[in-house]
Amino acid sequence: MHILLTGSAGFIGFHLTRRLLGDGHQVLGLDSLNDYYDTHLKYARLGNLGIDAAAAHYGTKVQSATSPRFHFVRLGLEDRPAMECLFGENAFDTVINLAAQPGVRYSLLNPHAYIESNIAGFLNILEGCRNSKGLRHLVYASSSSVYGISDKTPFSEGDSVDHPVSLYAATKKGNELMAHTYSHLFGIPTTGLRFFTVYGPWGRPDMAYFSFAKNILEGKPIPVFNQGQLQRDFTYIDDIVEGICRVLDRPPTVNPDWDASHPDPASSRAPYRLYNIGNNSPVPLLEFISVLEEALGKKAILDFKPMQPGDVFTTFADISGLERDFGWKPATDIRTGIRQFVQWLMEYNGKV
Repeated sequence: MHILLTGSAGFIGFHLTRRLLGDGHQVLGLDSLNDYYDTHLKYARLGNLGIDAAAAHYGTKVQSATSPRFHFVRLGLEDRPAMECLFGENAFDTVINLAAQPGVRYSLLNPHAYIESNIAGFLNILEGCRNSKGLRHLVYASSSSVYGISDKTPFSEGDSVDHPVSLYAATKKGNELMAHTYSHLFGIPTTGLRFFTVYGPWGRPDMAYFSFAKNILEGKPIPVFNQGQLQRDFTYIDDIVEGICRVLDRPPTVNPDWDASHPDPASSRAPYRLYNIGNNSPVPLLEFISVLEEALGKKAILDFKPMQPGDVFTTFADISGLERDFGWKPATDIRTGIRQFVQWLMEYNGKV
């Protein structure tokens, strides 16, 4: 397939690009390379894919030095004229939209970045798909954050997600609504994947597991919110990539049993689907820190703090939909995944 993959210098996008190239696909990667977190890590990911990011001028397509089937363009989703040109000059079979302004707490500080990238940028993706001939499938990243203050666990795609507790979560729900509209009006097959706390090698420094590991190694305290009474459904990157790849080849069709009097939020009369993609096994925060200490061979200094605005107490994915339709199950337990992350971190930091 000829695939447009946005966010290709990001954590998930980098791993997915490697997998898609390994599977023989042709990939055009797009990323703005913004400075939300250390751009050196983004450049290093692209370097691993054969792209000299420092030489990648805005809007110019660059070919990988190691794979003739991978090209990269530095571009922001919110740049409407450039996005129109990108779709006008390329014929994509599939679009995978992973690019977004991430982060729950950052959305309290810079809300406009979320509207520009996650709403206006996603609209540009949808419009590009609408005007593309032969497009088979749009797969896009949603988030477990859409479940907001729900106390019902595990979280199911059939649950109401009408009470987000951060602007980031609201924009992700907005993406799902926008995708459904375009599936309904223009017949674009769209699949939204609600990611649950993805971790692993080449991960994001703003994520708790990454910053915790860094602080433990440096002998600095780590902030433990809500006095440690939190739990997360940590999902290893290889499992996430496997799930995305299984979904890609099977665009959704209309659900003939969909009933407007008892509507299923995860499907529709339009070619539209939503799936949780998580580990289905939430880990208490203090247990997670213990696993991290074990892998690092060093104890953490805990700095207990109250609950942060925008945070939720637990995330727990019901993954029966993805298992039923694609035979997908996570294969990596938390100890194995954290060991793999720590090994990479030590090598990346030059500590071994």
